[in-house]
Amino acid sequence: MPKPVTPVPPAPTSLVRRARKVDRVLAETYPDAGCELDFDNAFELLVVTVLSAQTTDRRVNAVRPTLFAAYPDARAMAAADREVLEGIVGPLGFFRAKTESLLKLSAALVEHHDGEVPPRLDDLVQLPGVGRKTANVVLGNAFDVPGITVDTHFGRLARRLGWTEETDPVKVEHAIGALFPRRDWTMLSHHLIWHGRRRCHAKKPACGACPVARWCPAFGEGPTDPEAAAALVKTQGPA
Repeated sequence: MPKPVTPVPPAPTSLVRRARKVDRVLAETYPDAGCELDFDNAFELLVVTVLSAQTTDRRVNAVRPTLFAAYPDARAMAAADREVLEGIVGPLGFFRAKTESLLKLSAALVEHHDGEVPPRLDDLVQLPGVGRKTANVVLGNAFDVPGITVDTHFGRLARRLGWTEETDPVKVEHAIGALFPRRDWTMLSHHLIWHGRRRCHAKKPACGACPVARWCPAFGEGPTDPEAAAALVKTQGPA
C-alpha cells in the first residue's frame, strides 16, 4: 500500500500567485508541450514509460514500432520469448532488467486486470515496476486523469523556483499539487519538464534566456548574458 502522506498546509497566497503566473508563461513559451513518448493507447504508454528509465525518449520511440508490432497487447507480451524481447529492447541499455520488467508487468495485467491497463492510481502502483511517477504519466496522458509527474526535471525546477524545499518525490508531488487546481496538474508537469529539458538545465541553466527569470529565486545559477544563455537553449528534448 502507498505510504500515507501528511496533509500539506495551505500555501501563502503570494506563492500560489507566483507559481501560477510562471505556469501561464511556460504554457505560452511551450504551446506544443506534451508527452514526448510516442503511444497509441494506455498499454503502449505504460510500457514505453517503464522503458524510458535511464535512457532518452527518442531512443524509446525508435524501438517502439518494432516492439508493438511483435507484442501489441499485454497477452502477447506476457507470452513473449525472452531472448527475442531482449533483442528488441537491447538498444535502450539494461535490456535484461527491462525485459524482466515488461514480462512481469504484462503478466500482472493479464492476471489481475484481464489484460487492460487500470485507470486508477492505487491499481497502477501495485503493478511490477510501476511507481507514482509512471502511474501519473499514464493517468494524465492516456486517461485524462490529472496527475503530477515528478521526474528529475520537475523536482529540480520546483525547488529552483522556490515552490518547495522537499526532495522526496511524493512530498514534492503533494506540495506542488497544493499550489495548482487539480485540472492543471498534467499540463503543469509537461511545462516544467519541457522547460527543464530545453532551458533550465541541471548544470548550466540558460538564465539569460529564461521567460520566467523575474520570478525565479535561483536566477544567476547559469549565464545571465542573453547571448551566452541563448546558446544553451535546446529546441527539443534530449537526443
